[in-house]
Amino acid sequence: MAKYTLILGTKNWSSWSLRPWLALCATGHPFEEVVIGLNQPQTHAEILKHSPSGKVPALRIEQDGRAATVFDSLAICETLAERHPEARLWPSDPTARAQARSVSAVMHSGFAELRTTLSMDFARKLSTPPLTETVKGQIAEIIAYWQAALERYGRDGFLFGEFSVADCMYAPVVSRFRTYAIALPPALDAYSARMFQLPAMRQWEAASRAEIAAGVAGPRSA
Repeated sequence: MAKYTLILGTKNWSSWSLRPWLALCATGHPFEEVVIGLNQPQTHAEILKHSPSGKVPALRIEQDGRAATVFDSLAICETLAERHPEARLWPSDPTARAQARSVSAVMHSGFAELRTTLSMDFARKLSTPPLTETVKGQIAEIIAYWQAALERYGRDGFLFGEFSVADCMYAPVVSRFRTYAIALPPALDAYSARMFQLPAMRQWEAASRAEIAAGVAGPRSA
């Protein structure tokens, strides 16, 4: 059996780390984790010990005497989907799968202004900052993606029915909307609540609160 080690950043802050962590939890495969404190003088050097990109997350896979490192959040999710087809991390329906991949890729590459204005602070509730028209437009775009997916595929479940990589990719946004009290339509409020009821999300929140209590994840502006 493969041995997985997931390299993460400070959980209260690291949106990119949350995504593959949720996907890995969804596979049910055991794994170890290494959490590297972000925003510290030694952070980059510590990450470079595990990832050639100098960024988190990274997944080290050891099997049959060989080792490989996957070092991008979406690449890790894709790798896990390939290695664990039983987890159904992508929808089985080709049309739904194409849509799920599309909205996941858009999240991976876009929404820079939203990320900066609504930085992830997973376990806190903060006042809503001033929102530019660009950020408002990005919020509206995400809401439209969620509504379209839930109406066509999700109904009372997740974005494409069963929990998938798409939900992993948008989980940090779900947290951002809660942290900064971004108003959502009722159906999306219900989706957000379902996400936060996931055992893996609750575990991540508990770890984030522990970081805050330990003084390693204070409020930040970016």
